[in-house]
Amino acid sequence: MTQEPFDLFFRIFIAAVLGGILGIERDIHGRQAGLRTHLLVAAGSALFFILSTHIATLGVESPDGFAKVTDPGRIAAQVVTGIGFLGAGVILREGFTIVGLTTAACLWISAAIGMTSGAGLYFIAIGTTTLALSSLILLRWFEQYYRKDAYRELELKFSSDTDVLKILDIIKDDYVTITSMDIEKDYENFTTIARLSLRFFYKGEVGILSHKTLNKIEQSKIPIKHIKWIRH
Repeated sequence: MTQEPFDLFFRIFIAAVLGGILGIERDIHGRQAGLRTHLLVAAGSALFFILSTHIATLGVESPDGFAKVTDPGRIAAQVVTGIGFLGAGVILREGFTIVGLTTAACLWISAAIGMTSGAGLYFIAIGTTTLALSSLILLRWFEQYYRKDAYRELELKFSSDTDVLKILDIIKDDYVTITSMDIEKDYENFTTIARLSLRFFYKGEVGILSHKTLNKIEQSKIPIKHIKWIRH
């Protein structure tokens, strides 16, 4: 009995294991695409790659003799397209933040690892998995130590006799700057609506800094009638 089927299945098995390792990391952080999804993506990619290479060995009779008419890269290329649709499904918007981009990239590299394993390039597949896993774990820690920018829009409603400059002084600090402001006055109700575009310089989670900004406004005892973050 030929050993080829066992060798091919071993390639799929290795792809599943490597994809599953990345999936566990996503599962730990509560992402929608976790262990099972990454495992199936990697194993399926390996299977498609094996299928594409084996179909390429087939041929048909022609007037000029036996000819191969298949493209070994066609099926493998469609895997990349398919992963694009799958990755788009895990990208969501939560408030001001787009979530799922890292998971989508993780699915994409899981497919690449699966195809690499399907080609029998185990060292490259394992090395890439190690690199991807290290980036997911170590870079998460590293990101907390350098400053990043984020942009938000804040809407405030207050009495027209309130000093707007006082509000601006409360908001501005070393970590928050005001890039633009739009004022709308309601003379009938004697109110003013200010829409502020803010630039945050933050480390770690920008949500913490946004929450501190609201607390500063609330504790200032300025009679704010309405305050909210605007989705954009």
